[in-house]
Amino acid sequence: MPIPTQAFEQYTVAFYNLENFFDPDKDPNILDGAFTEFGRQQWNLTRYKKKLQKISHAISKIGFEYTGKMPSLIGVAEVENKRVLNDLLAEPKLQSIPYDYIHYNSPDERGIDTALIYDTRVFEVLESEPVNIYLEDESGVRDTTRDVLYVKGLFSGTPMHIYVNHWPSRRDGMESTNEKRIEVARQLVSHLDRQDPENRRICNDLALNDCEHVIIMGDFNDEPENDSLKKIIVPQGFDNITAPLKSYHRGSINHQFKWGLFDQILISQGLHNDIPESLYFWKAEIFDDIMLRQWKGKYRGQPARTFVGRNYKGGYSDHFPVFAIFRKN
Repeated sequence: MPIPTQAFEQYTVAFYNLENFFDPDKDPNILDGAFTEFGRQQWNLTRYKKKLQKISHAISKIGFEYTGKMPSLIGVAEVENKRVLNDLLAEPKLQSIPYDYIHYNSPDERGIDTALIYDTRVFEVLESEPVNIYLEDESGVRDTTRDVLYVKGLFSGTPMHIYVNHWPSRRDGMESTNEKRIEVARQLVSHLDRQDPENRRICNDLALNDCEHVIIMGDFNDEPENDSLKKIIVPQGFDNITAPLKSYHRGSINHQFKWGLFDQILISQGLHNDIPESLYFWKAEIFDDIMLRQWKGKYRGQPARTFVGRNYKGGYSDHFPVFAIFRKN
């Protein structure tokens, strides 16, 4: 596909779950023992460096066929710490862009966090914080999970609120964990309301410059049609721009040979516009290029994973990235 040459600027916003991106060193404060040299996954420096190369290569290609450049914003999940992020941004594939990142250590027991990588030429950080999520199990004991990362900044001059999410998994069953994700959605909306008490993300008759612009991205461990997203987040003035991408033959994850779309991007109303000098949404996609796929065997066409159980496969991730293209006239 030829790269467009129209008279507008284009920016890619992406989200990518990096599948257990640990460094190979033992951290005494988290449960990362499996991802060490002598741990269950035999995660050593050679495997770590190979993953750095693969993930950096994948990130460099997200949205490139539409914009001719690397992403401006990349939300990531399942990254252990700042060392991993520093090593990733030092990779040759990414060094040409002055990337920086926002990251906080979350209370997740395994130590896997979210982060926002950003091109400092395009995005200026004004403030950031981890939105601490409080959950309890059936006995009233706190159930630790990942924070939601909140970042406020100027995206090509446009004020923007960004939330990077990694919601509780379905490992113990969809139904038994459903309420956890619904509760995270409620707490996310509470933070939205504190940042936007006048509900200006719902533009209605407001001038575009008076609207609050919000991007919510992440691995929600829920589908677009599930209650946490469809009934709690979307009615707060959001459009799930990735929802139409899901089909029988396509998604961001594949479980038991069935496609799902856990990785999604939602935007507020004001980002649907075509006004001069304003940032607006143009297109959403799944980056499921052949290079990120299993190319033969039983799992042909599925994401090329780093591990399948304990078996090291040396792939990229068990998720495909999702992304959105924004334009500015």
